[in-house]
Amino acid sequence: MSNVLVLNASYEHHQVVPFKHAIRMLARKVAVVHEADPGWIGPYPRPRVVRLVRYIYAKWKQHQHPRYFSKEGVHQRDGRSCAYCLGKASTIDHVLPKSRGGRTSWLNCVSACGDCNHDKGHMTPEEAGMPLLLEPWDPTPRGRRA
Repeated sequence: MSNVLVLNASYEHHQVVPFKHAIRMLARKVAVVHEADPGWIGPYPRPRVVRLVRYIYAKWKQHQHPRYFSKEGVHQRDGRSCAYCLGKASTIDHVLPKSRGGRTSWLNCVSACGDCNHDKGHMTPEEAGMPLLLEPWDPTPRGRRA
């Protein structure tokens, strides 16, 4: 099965969990469906993104993020999930391609699987019809203060 993005009650990225875990969260009513795949029939819609009902303060996440930009740091920030399909990421992708002047920075790079990175090519997510499911953000102390 696929992975599901979990948003905190404040709509911030919290974690990525397997599909079965997300269904258990819905059954326990600790989360609600925020975005689902259309046309799926069952007791719950097939979730792509769920949102927690109550805010969870994850102190362990505050010290987990890298201080300096790196490919590994981007994977760590994004939970090793592809920003386009939430599958297992193996590379990074520039949201605004380098060929169009995009910079290699926290706010322009996301984790991606090889297939999504190839399919997007030298296009923006909008041009490729591949919306970002994980928004890039700056995890450094400088970025958190801004």
